[in-house]
Amino acid sequence: MTDLLVKLYTLPPLEPLIEGQTARGITVRRALPPEKHHVLAWIRHHFSEFWVSECDTAFGHQPPGVFVATQHGALIGFACYDATARGFFGPTGVSEAARGQGTGRALYIACLHDMFHQGYGYAIIGGVGPIEFYQKASGAMVIEDSTPG
Repeated sequence: MTDLLVKLYTLPPLEPLIEGQTARGITVRRALPPEKHHVLAWIRHHFSEFWVSECDTAFGHQPPGVFVATQHGALIGFACYDATARGFFGPTGVSEAARGQGTGRALYIACLHDMFHQGYGYAIIGGVGPIEFYQKASGAMVIEDSTPG
């Protein structure tokens, strides 16, 4: 799978994405350390043990490199950075039932903005599946000869 590079100094604005989520009753925010057990259990149920390990690592940073999306008090998605390696975005996922509402994009862009505010100029997305999503959402560029990432 191919790796991508994102320029963090040319990101689209975050506010319209957050407002769009709020209009749907969805909250996108940084995860709190006391929520770690709940978030990791949710990832284990919906995705994979590998992603649990990566998210656990992102929770270890101060502030945590984990963002969550909730709707009606229930977790519906997450996104991490600095999990696989410093400067890497991911993993990220939204429950099947909650997809198609722009939540994945909002989580992604929220993480990238946070990375920029933490001092990063670029982010790497490793082993990307939906290349077109990332290209459209943030102008991500393919890193040549990055397969396998």
